[in-house]
Amino acid sequence: MKHLLILTLLAAAFTVHAERVGEVDTVFKLIGPDHKIVVDAYDDPDVKGITCYVSRAKTGGIKGGLGLAEDKAEASIACRQTGPISFPKPLKQEAEMFSERISLVFKRLRVVRMVDAARNTLVYLTYSDRVIEGSPQNSVTAVPVDRAIPIPLR
Repeated sequence: MKHLLILTLLAAAFTVHAERVGEVDTVFKLIGPDHKIVVDAYDDPDVKGITCYVSRAKTGGIKGGLGLAEDKAEASIACRQTGPISFPKPLKQEAEMFSERISLVFKRLRVVRMVDAARNTLVYLTYSDRVIEGSPQNSVTAVPVDRAIPIPLR
């Protein structure tokens, strides 16, 4: 039990945390929270100066209030330079920037960062997957990096 707690704390220390930017209600629910669209900001943990904004549906009602609802697969992403860009360490060609559970057990929202070295650009893709069957719904955005700052690759 003690080891599980330590692993959980270590995992939490290395996960990307969302900062809620805002939300709008889309459907009124008499009991439980309303259905809504939420917008969260995620700072890229491996690239200083890049923030990704992800909008997605959040299911309300009784199931949503209890954390038992399955959120829809649709999401949209926009990543922008929000400060000076720097790379504390070389990047993988493709790496998962973050993932978040959007159903009780089987469904996750994911954001993957890809490096387009030929154009010195960071490409971010968001999609959802599920243990049995994923969704083709996706959204992509790109952040060009000044050629004076080459993107270091592993």
